[in-house]
Formats: sequence, C-alpha cells, structure tokens
Amino acid sequence: MLADALEHLVRGVVDHPDDVVVRDKQLRRGSILEVRVHPDDLGKVIGRGGRTATAFRTVIAAIAGNSTTRVDFVDTDRR
Repeated sequence: MLADALEHLVRGVVDHPDDVVVRDKQLRRGSILEVRVHPDDLGKVIGRGGRTATAFRTVIAAIAGNSTTRVDFVDTDRR
C-alpha cells in the first residue's frame, strides 16, 4: 500500500512516469521504499534543497503510522 501511494505521488512529478519503479524491501528495522527514476527526473524528485524528497517522506510517514519506513531515491543508471 505504501509503495503504491509513493509511486502514484512520484509519477505525478516526473517527466518520465513509465520509468518510475518503487520496491518495498523488508528489513529487521523496518521497510525501505526504494524509488528508481529516470536520470533526468532525479532532480525533480529530490527538489531544491531536498524539499520535495522531504515532502514525500513526510507523506509516507503519515500514512505508515507507527511502522518505520525509509524512502531512498535512486536513478535508473545505478542498479
């Protein structure tokens, strides 16, 4: 559910929405939502001074409630 919500939000911001992939990795300390975007869209997803990325993290933390969830943004060149 969190991955779907984050993917929907990120697709609305980027120029290449078909390249957006969100993976949910479960770890002992919580989950990591790994967001992969087109290299040209990485700046849009992070935003000036990291404001957009912080906003995404805030929304996901509000949806997640008590569970620990981390959000990482990666371009598609790094696999």
